Amino acid sequence: MKKKGFSYAKWGYIFAAPFIIAFALFMLYPVIYTLIIGFTDMKGMSPSSVHILDDLFGNFKDVLSDPLFKKSLANTFIMWMLNFIPQIVLALVLAAWFTNERMKLRGKGFFKVVFYMPNIITAATVAMLFYSLFSYPKGPFNDILLSLGVIDTPYNFAVDANAARLTVAFIQFWMWYGYTMIVLISGILGISPDIFEAADIDGANGFQKFIYVTLPNLKTIMLFTLVTSMIGGLQMFDIPKLYLDGGPNDATRTAQIYIYKKAFSGAYMYNSAAAASMIMFLIIAVFAGVIFFMLRDKDEAAMHKQIRQQEKAYKAKLKAQKEGK
Repeated sequence: MKKKGFSYAKWGYIFAAPFIIAFALFMLYPVIYTLIIGFTDMKGMSPSSVHILDDLFGNFKDVLSDPLFKKSLANTFIMWMLNFIPQIVLALVLAAWFTNERMKLRGKGFFKVVFYMPNIITAATVAMLFYSLFSYPKGPFNDILLSLGVIDTPYNFAVDANAARLTVAFIQFWMWYGYTMIVLISGILGISPDIFEAADIDGANGFQKFIYVTLPNLKTIMLFTLVTSMIGGLQMFDIPKLYLDGGPNDATRTAQIYIYKKAFSGAYMYNSAAAASMIMFLIIAVFAGVIFFMLRDKDEAAMHKQIRQQEKAYKAKLKAQKEGK
């Protein structure tokens, strides 16, 4: 845009420059450097010389054939699904509850703060809290189960693989359902009130409005929630690391803990860690693409396809007319 010979375009570049520079230094450069390391033999505390491997994808093959990486990847998916499914269900219920005008709920702000509170507590604090709650032989949770007669002797949750996975999944659920609830509430409040009024006129009850009005209009917000949860879930690190350090018997070892231990413990195998990082990057990118494809607006996609076909037919017609002349 120009006015009296003065260009405003450069100011856009000037204001965007700090972000572009910061992104290039702290995001883009590390990603490219990690990708390069994945094709080398870099390892050890201070590698003296680094060479590109003869078998360019050797590190990637080694990681993919490593049983521990496969187990870590499986643990990551299991714990993500165990926390995401109840998280999205409860968040939807709470969002519908808070946005229901008929209920005349009092103290909405207080409840929103309480439900969101776990999300602002540091991961280290949460890990220590739950470690104390499930401590053995004396701990609040063991004391409750003993007093209710559910168990006869104290139970060591830290040595049971299934109990450890469920605990980590519950912690992730407890920390993030409030955030998901707030996002969904903002999405519901963005739906035009006219649609709900039309549903009321047609005689729809609360459940029918939620299923046939609220959910279809939340598709974009649900897509955002699902993609961000998937990315965060597959990058799960802090709670499993701080709570049980990936134990017991690697039951809570996630892909990120696998990468961390490869890079910063033992032989310091930076090459394998970089290869595993890029594999996780590809997995996340593929899953995100699948989610976007499955939740796309089919009507809009069909309309764009029809427009492209019309443009193609029009160009073919013009070409035929020119050749006819």
